[in-house]
Amino acid sequence: MTDKSFTTTFLVEQTPDVAFAAINNVRDWWSEDVEGPTDQLGAEFSYRYKDVHRCHMKIVEFVPNEKVVWHCVENYFSFTQDTTEWIDTKVVFEISKEGDQTRVSFTHLGLVPEYECFDVCSNAWGGYVGESLKTLITTGHGARNNEARNAEAQAHHN
Repeated sequence: MTDKSFTTTFLVEQTPDVAFAAINNVRDWWSEDVEGPTDQLGAEFSYRYKDVHRCHMKIVEFVPNEKVVWHCVENYFSFTQDTTEWIDTKVVFEISKEGDQTRVSFTHLGLVPEYECFDVCSNAWGGYVGESLKTLITTGHGARNNEARNAEAQAHHN
């Protein structure tokens, strides 16, 4: 199953500690709609995007500058027959030095092509991790989903 799980990897010029800090700053690269702590072992947080997606994650591994693993304990999708597809999957971030660069590897263990949400979720993770998180690491500013929302949604947050 692992070999078919969604994964993406990128290299950055920043150090592992910068990458680690950015990964744990979930609100700046994924969404402002995250409640709870996202930066310590055993912490639990919830993500919500409108009535489309909700999930509850528990941080089950937290090795500074090397690895972070989230376990999905609850999930809901409005757009799949099995609304709970992510439950018991793990989101894994691995950080390593590669020469004078830092490699960030992301794998959503259990997010496999057999899942109805695979294409949508893979595309979303590609954007959040491969673009927003990478940008947060390299520039200090991510592109979380709130910035992509329309003016009405923005007005709701103001």
